[in-house]
Amino acid sequence: MLQLPGLRIPDNTSRTLDVVACFGVVIGTIAWVYLRKSDSRLPLPPSPPTWRLQGHFLPPRDPFLTVARWIDEYGPLITIRLGMQNTVIIGRYKAAVDIMEKQGRTLADRPRFVAAGEILSRGLSLGFCRAGDRLRRLRRVLHTHLQPKSAETYQPLQMSQARSLILNILDDPSNFQNHATTYAAGTILKVAYGKTSPTSATDPEVREARYIMSRFRAALRPGAYWVDSIPWLKYLPWYALELRDDYKRATRLYADQLNRVKLHMQRNEDIGPSFSKYLLENGHLYDLTEMEMMYLSGSFFGAGTETTAIAICTVLMAAARFPEEQAKVQTELDAVIGRERAPTFADKSSLPRLEAFISEALRWRPLAPFGFPHRTTEDVIWASENYCIPAGTTVIGNHWAISRDPEVYPEPDAFKPQRWIDDQGRLRDDLTFFVYGFGRRACPGQHVATRSVFINSLLILWAFQLSLDPTKPQDDMGFSNAFMPNVPCAIEFQARVPEVELRRMMQNYPEAG
Repeated sequence: MLQLPGLRIPDNTSRTLDVVACFGVVIGTIAWVYLRKSDSRLPLPPSPPTWRLQGHFLPPRDPFLTVARWIDEYGPLITIRLGMQNTVIIGRYKAAVDIMEKQGRTLADRPRFVAAGEILSRGLSLGFCRAGDRLRRLRRVLHTHLQPKSAETYQPLQMSQARSLILNILDDPSNFQNHATTYAAGTILKVAYGKTSPTSATDPEVREARYIMSRFRAALRPGAYWVDSIPWLKYLPWYALELRDDYKRATRLYADQLNRVKLHMQRNEDIGPSFSKYLLENGHLYDLTEMEMMYLSGSFFGAGTETTAIAICTVLMAAARFPEEQAKVQTELDAVIGRERAPTFADKSSLPRLEAFISEALRWRPLAPFGFPHRTTEDVIWASENYCIPAGTTVIGNHWAISRDPEVYPEPDAFKPQRWIDDQGRLRDDLTFFVYGFGRRACPGQHVATRSVFINSLLILWAFQLSLDPTKPQDDMGFSNAFMPNVPCAIEFQARVPEVELRRMMQNYPEAG
């Protein structure tokens, strides 16, 4: 400690001053990180008060509800501190459009994810990929197969898989969550790898893919791993051994799937088109390494399976939870289709009430309620409130809070599909919700996923009357918190068409529409 000449300070006083000085440095550092302004001199969005040195507390269960309360109190944008990092959270529709959509170029980056992005996936996962050349290459090849026109080519496959879902519900209605996962996995495995053999939610490859997705979710939870705050920990060979083992498991799974496609190609066996086959034939055009191809197909398989299954089950839960709204949809289905034939994609344009019901279900219980972090690559100004989000700041569009914006969705906690329909009975074109993310980081598989949710919702609501089982526990927030099939949501399915006739129609169901 610095001591003035001729002035002797007692040892205990010196130690006290050292502690005070150290504490002052910590507080000063936090103040600099937390209160600093950008070059524009505009302030960060307001922040809920906290006296915790480690920043704001987010509960491990339903943290999006805590954020939504802060948004209600402090405004459409808030700043919270997690460790030594600022995070700006967007919780209102207009702010999401102005910032996440209109300024999407500056928010195409991801923050650094050490546990999930560097240890668990070694920088190979698309979801954690930083802005730059690799992201452009990966997204360019994905869009080749998943753009709207290309997505239409998968409709026969989706209808075939949806028919199997109806038959599975007839045989075993209590396991509808597994059946939805079977549908999603079967569809994705065919699109990604050309797999033609029957798929089940209990298949080893499906179980392994879902396990890996659960590990990503766990690693992303704030505070789950110290390495996200102290990055040098990743260089310790004994640190986070379970994440290193999970990386090996993921790589082994993805390699097995890609090698199976490669073997079919070497034998000149025709398994039809698939995303992996396209990569193996054309990867050199995108400068893709084999590891990049493995993880691109694998991420598509894992993330697509879980998200699609949850979306389907959310719609079914809403139908059972709100029988009066289910009845309105089924009145439309009876008027447009009747019960003498099974519906197909060809009926889509005549079913605005069904589409409105699906939109409302996915707003009412968003698939990713907390949202996913973005990172600003330059200062972002929100002129409406004169706030500046400095370059390098983590930004999250909180889906739950945005879905509760009362100015856009009046009575936001009510389930009102009618809000999506205009006075002429058509779907509104001025209302949307960010089901699959924002801007340039929106899910590239959203067009395939949207069609999957539609055809399954259509067939199930046409074929069955859904109701909640009053004898079993129900958790209508469950799909946001737990991995299926462990969500407390027991639904009873009563056929609206005589079962023998329904089975006959499903056996003869067309695979095009």
